[in-house]
Amino acid sequence: MPSLTLAPAIARWLTAEASSRGEIRIEVSGVTLREAFDNPFLRHPILRDYIVDQRGALRHHVVAFIDNESVGDKASLAEPLTPASEIYVFQALSGG
Repeated sequence: MPSLTLAPAIARWLTAEASSRGEIRIEVSGVTLREAFDNPFLRHPILRDYIVDQRGALRHHVVAFIDNESVGDKASLAEPLTPASEIYVFQALSGG
């Protein structure tokens, strides 16, 4: 089953308790990145609002990697997953 790891800056949106532990790892299901997000988003709607925009695309301030490869299509989130895939989501840094 794929796993989804949320970096501390994103995990803090789940609960105050979660943010004190740092990153959070969740077992997920699905064969695409979009499907892997479905269950965590159902359980934690605020997480959806932070990670994806109203069209369902990754927000500009969010970066995702699957098996150490950057997600290329931030709009469709159709990247395939294997049962052993590791997804890592964190807040991107910006500014100058």
